[in-house]
Amino acid sequence: MRVLVVIGHQRADSFCHALAEAAVVEFGNAGHDVVVRDLYAEGFDAILPDSEVAKGARPDEVVGRHCRELLEADVYLIVHPVWWSMPPAIVKGWVDRVFRPGVAYEFGPKGAVGKLQGKQAIVLTTSNTPPEDEARLHGDPLDKLWKTCIFGFCGVDDCYRRNFASLAMSSADDRVRWVEQVRQIVRERYADLPTDAVAWPLPSEQLTQLAGS
Repeated sequence: MRVLVVIGHQRADSFCHALAEAAVVEFGNAGHDVVVRDLYAEGFDAILPDSEVAKGARPDEVVGRHCRELLEADVYLIVHPVWWSMPPAIVKGWVDRVFRPGVAYEFGPKGAVGKLQGKQAIVLTTSNTPPEDEARLHGDPLDKLWKTCIFGFCGVDDCYRRNFASLAMSSADDRVRWVEQVRQIVRERYADLPTDAVAWPLPSEQLTQLAGS
């Protein structure tokens, strides 16, 4: 199975990266082929130019590679922080440029048809707002965004989402537990591994430094 991991956080030592790395370790131990795209590290250009919007327009080489990886993957793992109940602009720009008509969906006689049927997705997010405040003030707009507006529209029926909060108020023990939960999510969905199959590489004192990430 081929897994495409997309990370949208500007700091390489962020807790988002720690969550992504935990998942990548588990995918690798299960024998899956993993491709990691760190959008900030790669300097991905989030701006959708007019030249890519016209019917029949071809993306540039970088976006074309991302499009091929989108089509080749069986599973998508998206990891990003929550800013104002939205993904960072670089993640939204990646969706704008890569989930293109003709790649992720197309229009037929009866309307839009998703082209990513049979694929699966996991979306891991981090936020600083306590969960009870988030639910009371905003609900969870990102849940609908990823499950329905993006992946569902493109034909991905199996989309799992997990938000980790409040990161700013979390303890080292909280973050160690959350990392283990990510490992468990991957094991339960994609592998039959014992709980001690992989030793997490970051000790608690390092995770402590990631509280505000």
